[in-house]
Amino acid sequence: MSTTPPLLALEEVTKVYHMGDVDVHALRGVSLEIMEGESVAIMGASGSGKSTLMNIIGCLDRPTTGRYLLAGEEVSMLDRNELAEKRNRTLGFVFQNFNLLSRTSAIENVELPLLYAGAHTRERHERARVALTRVGLGDRIHHHPNQMSGGQQQRVAIARALVANPKVILADEPTGNLDSVTGVEVMAIFQQLRDSGITVVLVTHEPDIARYAARVVVMKDGKVQSDKRQEPLRAEAAPSDAAVGGEA
Repeated sequence: MSTTPPLLALEEVTKVYHMGDVDVHALRGVSLEIMEGESVAIMGASGSGKSTLMNIIGCLDRPTTGRYLLAGEEVSMLDRNELAEKRNRTLGFVFQNFNLLSRTSAIENVELPLLYAGAHTRERHERARVALTRVGLGDRIHHHPNQMSGGQQQRVAIARALVANPKVILADEPTGNLDSVTGVEVMAIFQQLRDSGITVVLVTHEPDIARYAARVVVMKDGKVQSDKRQEPLRAEAAPSDAAVGGEA
């Protein structure tokens, strides 16, 4: 009987940065498997290696040694263009600071990945509209970031990550700039995305946020200190939110 391979698999991954005469060992032999449809929180103090780990998972950096397989393919063997294509096809990114273009409407911000991919105008517009509706912003598609709250801006960022139909959403401190109530509402969206089959991996320093993930990986000194599964808390979405289970 065959078993399903992991969607993300790191095998004895190390990462060494050369800082002048000093070698900084950011990761020290990390092995980690994440299956499709999991929700995983990566935690750790500053300097623990969690951000480096996220960068490697996101194909933004390469291991010094070891292997990283994304959807069954060893990405360290890919050239820069192949790596970018794999990243754009498989991964969506959400950041703490939203990274939205301030003079651009919500729908135009969400269209950007499709613009870079060469999609036609009508397709870009429709898919961006659907993605914004999916995160409860179907009535604000023409609003600019300065007309939105922090929580709404993060929803735009999530829609932008969703618009190319990724297998994985990688979120780096996605609630770091939000108040606690809004942070829970954002986690409700991530939980709904996970329920729809998308794998969600987030970096957070907040134990309260990690409680909404089904698995918590704690990093320390470049190694996995612990890797535990838990019954996640169920986050409550705002009453006006739309369901986010459909295709974006």
